Amino acid sequence: MTTTISSVASPPLSAASIEAARRIIAAHSVLDGAALPILHALQEAFGYVPRECDPLIAAALNISRAEVHGIISFYHDFRRAPAGRHVLKLCRAESCQSAGGTGLAERLLGRLGLEWGGTTRDGSLMTVEAVYCLGLCACSPSALLDGEPMARLDDSTLATVVQEARAA
Repeated sequence: MTTTISSVASPPLSAASIEAARRIIAAHSVLDGAALPILHALQEAFGYVPRECDPLIAAALNISRAEVHGIISFYHDFRRAPAGRHVLKLCRAESCQSAGGTGLAERLLGRLGLEWGGTTRDGSLMTVEAVYCLGLCACSPSALLDGEPMARLDDSTLATVVQEARAA
């Protein structure tokens, strides 16, 4: 059985990576509403938002580290640890819930030994995240696998997705 690594610390940044983060923050800090562009750019560069960047962002924007943490934790698209090779975003909106999506998600998370936002134990296979409405309501329950929409999901389909991900 696999377990979540969502609470496991991300690898420490090298001096070169911290310098790269400083450049990213400086380049975006001049924008109006710079916090989100900075966070998106850091996640693009590192695959997640490293905790070491919080004080750098706070200083550049003249806000507290708590405010930086609040922004990151509010938006579900930001990660604090690298995602797996595959990211499965399961829809949690009302239509998907009414079509059995809640039970489907619970069973998948149970089989993988994960909680929402968790990544399989090896840290490389799959990260399972919640998303709230993909606009595929007529084809519920739905998901995105690595950005590609999937609709009319059932246990068999999700089992196949995990099996194919393991083989890839």
